[in-house]
Amino acid sequence: MLNLIAVFIGGGLGSLCRYGLSLCLPNSSFPLATLLANVFACFILGFLTGYLLKNSLTEHWKLLLGTGFCGGFSTFSTFSKEVLELTQDSLTITAAGHLVMSLVLGILAVYLGLLLANYRA
Repeated sequence: MLNLIAVFIGGGLGSLCRYGLSLCLPNSSFPLATLLANVFACFILGFLTGYLLKNSLTEHWKLLLGTGFCGGFSTFSTFSKEVLELTQDSLTITAAGHLVMSLVLGILAVYLGLLLANYRA
């Protein structure tokens, strides 16, 4: 039961942060809020993974931060919808840029998070 509560709290906090990020950024044809949310979540998850290689956290914290917060903060479904909408609006180059940047920056962010966690551990 505590695991479910941890995921619930983490997911709620992640969703609130995602919404807050979207409020802080100006509207444009490029979905910057989604890109940033996904890259930040990748970095956090990479750091958490690297940290856990050398340190210990309880299962509740792992679920709250990894599954809950990162799951609520990142937004693959929104990313997918935005790529499709950009394509339908004949913004194919913008859609391709969003797709490529999300993948490359996401993987790079996980890697940097792992490096930082291992450096600090």
